[in-house]
Amino acid sequence: MFYSNVAHSPVRAAAAERLTALAPDGLGNVFFANSGSEANETALKLARKYTGRSGVVAMEEGWHGRTLGSLATTHDETYRTPYLDALPETTWVPVGDLAAAEAVLSSEEVAAVILEPIQSIAGMKEVPADYVQGLRALCDKYGTLLIFDEVQTGVGRTGAFSMTEHFGEANASATPDLISLAKSLGAGVPVSAVLVADAVAETVESGDQGSTFGGGMLAMAAVKATLETLVENDLMARATEIHEQVAEQVGPVVEEVRGRGCLMGLKLAQPVGPVKEALRDNGVLVGGSSDPHVMRLMPPLVVTDDDIRAFADALHAALDTTAAPAEAA
Repeated sequence: MFYSNVAHSPVRAAAAERLTALAPDGLGNVFFANSGSEANETALKLARKYTGRSGVVAMEEGWHGRTLGSLATTHDETYRTPYLDALPETTWVPVGDLAAAEAVLSSEEVAAVILEPIQSIAGMKEVPADYVQGLRALCDKYGTLLIFDEVQTGVGRTGAFSMTEHFGEANASATPDLISLAKSLGAGVPVSAVLVADAVAETVESGDQGSTFGGGMLAMAAVKATLETLVENDLMARATEIHEQVAEQVGPVVEEVRGRGCLMGLKLAQPVGPVKEALRDNGVLVGGSSDPHVMRLMPPLVVTDDDIRAFADALHAALDTTAAPAEAA
């Protein structure tokens, strides 16, 4: 089950080979860890060493974890306030405002800009592709690294291995310097990874990074099997089919279907809370978000057509039972 990652492991090597083969061009290096927050910590640490800077820019409404380094880039003050004295400094900018981003990058020593391509907890808000491309250009201009937090969007969940493909597969200007992955990576086994650009990886020295259980045998076998299954069963294409089916079956009773693939947000005309409870009573688990009217759906890529129909029926029923009564004329 375990031996030191100082020693070579064939299963770890095989997992790394599978993973980097699916990674965007230029991100052919990987560091394995145990959780999404740890992966984001690693990405931020690598960016600080590579640039020799300490500042970080993060997006308003973004979420990157609860450990101190990643918590510093999580916008929700509910989680940050008790630890403000210990958190590294972060500058916040609104998604979509390139002028605000450039104002910070041009005036501060910024190591990295970190963003979620789809802000999941904020209500499944997708970051516009032209904004990401603009950030890439600004980061290049000012010597800052770009980090994609793909803990939720990565490993095929949105219909592509990385959201980089949705932002323009042949457009290098949308490719980040580091990508953090977790959640889906081990199909339930705790594991995370950071994909690292060649130039950044060249600055990493022996001893800079380490993790007792990162890259462990069980997790690496799970990563290898997950990625093989993802490709051999064409599950990334299936993610897109699932999204289309859900949108078709529940679209008429919700205000908006957000997200991509198996990372979806349903905007309701009423608060999500009572609907979540009604669905749970019928054996269906869904997530909420910081937007009280947006429900988050994160089904597995192997969810069946029958499961989708069962969910749609349950949602219709839940909406009927929780709808506010119409006012008397």
